Amino acid sequence: MVGGGAGDRRARLAELVAALSLGVDLGFGQPMEHVLRQCLIAMRLAGHAGLGEQDRMAVYYTALLVNVGCHADAHEQAKWFGDDIALKSGKYMHELGSVRGALATMRLVGAGNPPLHRFRVGLEFAFSGHRDLDGMISQHARLARSLAEQLELPGAVREGVGAAYEQWDGRGWPGVLKAGAIPVAARIAQLAEFAEVAHRVGGVAGAITLARRRAGRQFDPALAALLCARAEEIFGGLDAVPAWQTVIAAEPALAMELSPDQLDRALAAIANFVDLKSPFTLGHSVAVAELAEEAGRRLGLPPAQVLMLRRAGLVHGFGRLGVSNSIWDRPGPLSAGEWERVRMYPYLTERMLHQSAALAPLGEIAVQHRERLDGSGYPRGLSGGAISRPARVLGAAGQPARIREPRPHRPARSAEEAAEQMRAEVRAGRLDGAAVDAVLEAAGHRLPRRREALAGLTAREVEVLILLARGLSNKQIAERLVITPKTAGNHVEHIYAKIGISGRAAAALFAVQHGLLPEDKVAALTPP
Repeated sequence: MVGGGAGDRRARLAELVAALSLGVDLGFGQPMEHVLRQCLIAMRLAGHAGLGEQDRMAVYYTALLVNVGCHADAHEQAKWFGDDIALKSGKYMHELGSVRGALATMRLVGAGNPPLHRFRVGLEFAFSGHRDLDGMISQHARLARSLAEQLELPGAVREGVGAAYEQWDGRGWPGVLKAGAIPVAARIAQLAEFAEVAHRVGGVAGAITLARRRAGRQFDPALAALLCARAEEIFGGLDAVPAWQTVIAAEPALAMELSPDQLDRALAAIANFVDLKSPFTLGHSVAVAELAEEAGRRLGLPPAQVLMLRRAGLVHGFGRLGVSNSIWDRPGPLSAGEWERVRMYPYLTERMLHQSAALAPLGEIAVQHRERLDGSGYPRGLSGGAISRPARVLGAAGQPARIREPRPHRPARSAEEAAEQMRAEVRAGRLDGAAVDAVLEAAGHRLPRRREALAGLTAREVEVLILLARGLSNKQIAERLVITPKTAGNHVEHIYAKIGISGRAAAALFAVQHGLLPEDKVAALTPP
């Protein structure tokens, strides 16, 4: 059991963050373990710089979390540029903030669409889309800092990830720090991130060339000089060492083992963060986890299995980071190739977790949650007894939330429709009847949550916040609530002022954390 009683191996925070970093790799179109290698480079650089134990810990976790917030507005990235993963994969091709980089980004506007559609997207982007991008990178850093806080990491780590996109010359994001005022953890992590890619593509010479070219602009010149002077030691054997084991073993100070309660909080925090990738999945993983847990109890599963079910529910969607929002958020039918990418996400979840002895058992359940008894599921097409009982329960638990949530190609469906569709799946031999009965019974006994006043928001502002989080524009919000776009815009501005954030992704995280999403959590399904 993960983080269970005495004698059981507890999960370490480093393992959980390292597993998440593998999903970040996928979301950037990079080989898995890119972030792990950049962490190794950062730690070697920190060692040569003579940093103390606390600073080295800040470097360690900053390097692992530096880009963790970049998927939060993948919906907007795909909306304007076609493929959010393709967009982010170009990050390392040009200097940040350069004219060449800006031109390369602009060439992607409307990518993947016919010429006329690209022209229309380009016009819309020129008139209003650029506002979506204003402060986007700064928001990534704020969200990464928020996750570091939820993971109860030290203040130095929070400051490091919060300043991860600042640049030595002051032209970074949000552009409030420069030179030595930037935390050393952020300076080292950023240099290590870009050096890892340069080394992978061009060897030691490529990394040295990058460091020298950007020293004094993007990078701390002293750190860049140190990397060049000690390049053979910093990059030596980097491709030969087992990245996962080496990074986990390199955690500074005492290994941060998680108590069962800490693990549950950390998994829930990361689950909510992963669900930010699409406005159609906000709060989905926690909702599934809660339903799976209660269904497991009603089936009389042992407490240890019930706990595993809940945790498997929290991690089951981690692999979605590796699939583009051009697929997740597409309003029309998917091609055969796109469906193949969707069918891979449970496998990606398993791959993210399998190197951790403490987390791998969760991946073994999660990878089967889309398998079906008749062999029609994915990723492996398992059937019958090859699908574990916990996976059958988790697969059934995912259905109500998935059906009750809106999707790009359809609105949210009713509780009755969800229940009937699940029973039809049982009759067709795809879902386990006992698991579905337990899930429907558990869902039917949920009590509606009371929505207390939040941050002084009015009832109308709560309605607007939910629609905003779901990715609706001011015009769409106005149409839905029968108000003018100007009134909708005023509500949005008031919401941002009251809750102290800006941007759809941050508003979505606020809504999820305060129980406003997903909406189906407040509605009971009719028990069989």
